[in-house]
Amino acid sequence: MAIVNVTPDSFSDGGRHFSVDRAVGHALSCVAEGADILDIGGESTRPGATPVSAAEEQDRVLPVIERLARETDALISIDTYRARTAQLAIAAGAHIINDVHGLQREPEIAALASETGAGLCIMHTGRGRDRLADVVADQFDYLNRSLSIAAAANVARETIVLDPGFGFAKETVEENMALMARCDELLALGYPLLVGTSRKRFLGTLTGRDAGERDAATAATTVLLRMKGASVFRVHNVAINRDALAIADAMIAAEPKTGEEQVQ
Repeated sequence: MAIVNVTPDSFSDGGRHFSVDRAVGHALSCVAEGADILDIGGESTRPGATPVSAAEEQDRVLPVIERLARETDALISIDTYRARTAQLAIAAGAHIINDVHGLQREPEIAALASETGAGLCIMHTGRGRDRLADVVADQFDYLNRSLSIAAAANVARETIVLDPGFGFAKETVEENMALMARCDELLALGYPLLVGTSRKRFLGTLTGRDAGERDAATAATTVLLRMKGASVFRVHNVAINRDALAIADAMIAAEPKTGEEQVQ
């Protein structure tokens, strides 16, 4: 999943693709590098970012989605927590809704996903609420509430993926690394995992590198999280992460199988 930020202020690439032509060009270059999904966002989710109105968000993303729907067969995701933006994006050609508030800000997104059959990414966030001390217990607590909203709206299970939300109110290296080390525990919820560590601040703390220089560190987390069972990787640099996944998948294939796995 390639990140396409149509914003002036995203933490890593803000302003770089802040026009329809630049955003579309970047998205198509990501497809050429191996992206299967293009995640289009019109509002920065970095801490301290200036909020934008729904109308401004829509003005940024809808022309990009319309163009991409005509120019590529890649899946298109709309990165929004607003039900109206998601509705318009699907009408413009988007296939997936990526909600960074996990249906808990505008639950109407669940009904929209149910009605349209769109894919639905439900992300965990710790922002704006009290959290449990244990990082994984808080994941289960939050995501189970989100999944209840989805179930009440009759969202098809096979359309859902879960995102543990690295960096979203997980401020320290220790908290993010603990979540990474235990990420496989979230598979007990019964859904594929989408992960987004790309160029996050905790990688900068670990490596001492600025945001634009964190692709190697991102690729390392991609390998680690693939080994922990993650399925979808939301990244800025597609090529380096495709290479990292090729190695990780080869390693997984080479691992000795248990008797039960051999029977399957």
